[in-house]
Amino acid sequence: MKTSIATVSISGNLREKLAAIAAAGFDGIEIFEQDFIADEASPREIGNMIRDHGLEITLFQPFRDFEGLPEPYRAKAFDRAERKFDVMQELGTDLVLICSTVHPKSLGGIDRAAADLRELGARAAKRGLRIGYEALAWGKHVDDHRDAWEIVRRSDHPNTGLILDSFHTLGRKLDPETIRAIPGDKIFFVQLADAPLIEMDLLYWSRHFRNMPGEGDLDVTKFMQAVMATGYSGPISLEIFNDQFRGGNTASLAVDGYRSLIALMDDVKRAEPGLSLDLPPAIPQRSAAKGVSFVEFTSRGDEARALEAQLTMLGFEQVGSHVNKSVSLWQQGGIRIVLNEDTQGQAAAIWATRGTCVCDFGIEVADTEAVVSRANALGAAPFAQPLGPGELPIPAIKGLSGTLIHFLDNASKIDDVWQKEFGASAVPQGAGMTHIDHLAQTMSYDEMLSWSLFYTTLFEMEKSPIADVIDPDGLVRSQVVQTKDGALKVTLNGADTHRTLAGSFLAESFGATVQHLALATDDIFATLEALGRKGFKPLEISANYYDDLAARFDLPKDLLARMKRHNVLYDEDLGGDFFQCYAPTLVNGFFFEIVQRNPGYAGFGGPNAPFRIASQKRLNQVKGMPAK
Repeated sequence: MKTSIATVSISGNLREKLAAIAAAGFDGIEIFEQDFIADEASPREIGNMIRDHGLEITLFQPFRDFEGLPEPYRAKAFDRAERKFDVMQELGTDLVLICSTVHPKSLGGIDRAAADLRELGARAAKRGLRIGYEALAWGKHVDDHRDAWEIVRRSDHPNTGLILDSFHTLGRKLDPETIRAIPGDKIFFVQLADAPLIEMDLLYWSRHFRNMPGEGDLDVTKFMQAVMATGYSGPISLEIFNDQFRGGNTASLAVDGYRSLIALMDDVKRAEPGLSLDLPPAIPQRSAAKGVSFVEFTSRGDEARALEAQLTMLGFEQVGSHVNKSVSLWQQGGIRIVLNEDTQGQAAAIWATRGTCVCDFGIEVADTEAVVSRANALGAAPFAQPLGPGELPIPAIKGLSGTLIHFLDNASKIDDVWQKEFGASAVPQGAGMTHIDHLAQTMSYDEMLSWSLFYTTLFEMEKSPIADVIDPDGLVRSQVVQTKDGALKVTLNGADTHRTLAGSFLAESFGATVQHLALATDDIFATLEALGRKGFKPLEISANYYDDLAARFDLPKDLLARMKRHNVLYDEDLGGDFFQCYAPTLVNGFFFEIVQRNPGYAGFGGPNAPFRIASQKRLNQVKGMPAK
């Protein structure tokens, strides 16, 4: 399989794009006219520069408004095509994309269009070039790949073929199964894009909201199954138009693109094993994540002592110390918190940049070797550092903003890690908290698609629709990625402005990612009673909240009184109900949450977020901190 990406898909100038695309692992590029016209080098020099990066030019585009024109427009269109052919030969590419016309003077007619393509195909053949015809979803006369194929078929020229684009097919809700009837050797090129399902003008939707396969709602897998069933063996290319991507990180976008293609074609292979696919060496399937094994903080001095004090008030006990480093292990039930105060290594480097924050977390999986192999195939950045005496090798990769993710499995004898490296003692039950319900990561809004793609291509996880969380000073967008059984749940929160609580966390921590941990208990009131005896004081919630709660839900008065006394928030859905309470904010805006998720409840207390945020901001003002 030859991978390709259109230069328009990512940010940067042409030279920045080429470096990022090559580094991500692509084989080639579709070059857009605007990209090389804006560069100071000649087409021949640009072609050589592309090949110097180890890339080939898989397609030149776009050539618009060609077919079905009356004279003198028709003659002018052929003249324009000949000039494009000149440029193609200088660049060193042999295929041009011709999209179906939207020209106001075009006459339409399948035979008329076929005749034009036949003549242009003959002219291209004299130069050793090929032309590919694509149906634009908003084309004036041709907006369906079936009509485009009929035109190509009637043109009956070996240098004329079809170009398919998943957006133009799926965006118009055409059945991709119709592609299976097209001969694979007459499909010259395949372009891929996903998109969120939004009811709007097709042209505007296409030009602003496309994203990488797996980031949207279109059935791109089914589209590619149909394409590959034809016997197509050409490039698989991304063509993405997205406003966020135009201002995003060039290197990250290129990695996302490559990851999306590899994951997609792996899905195609697994969905239809009988297809003969020219794919890279087999990669392991998505891993079944079993939950969060540990969360590690990097901290020092007074901030570390403040964290220890809150852990103690939350019912955690120190159960071990590292054999070589200034690192302690705190535990309660199945929840392990690692506090790293060492002055060397990755945790120390993160502390020097961000101060106290979560620098690492571990995910329990069925097979660490398999998950690392898949992560590497998808372009994840591996991580390793020298081991000291008595330390065990635990595979890891770099996650969001450099936060590490370690993988542990039964083969690694998880308990051995804690016993051998930390001398861990018996597990304290503490205040009854049992496991991490979910881990909340905060990022800039333009990174959300990237990290939902990361989790859903690496693990067997599903994503929720994006929801809006109202902050008094702005909007935060939130999306959940989780395993079907809920063993691993991660909320991704995208901030647009530093004025929101999420945005101020990013600003104050210089890009830390884990903003809060939700700790699960089977009885939140018993847990809070126990914590109260340890001196724990929860985040105070406005009395108005409970007055409103009584109006919205039919709750017993004694339950409502207990909730108000303990500052517990409530939510319910068709499946069950949910209780939640918050600890006061720690350093840099990090905080703990305590939750009781009753069977059947599928949410995360989203309706309560505005009230929690308002309370946290009030508390910050009382402490003399700036209002965020």
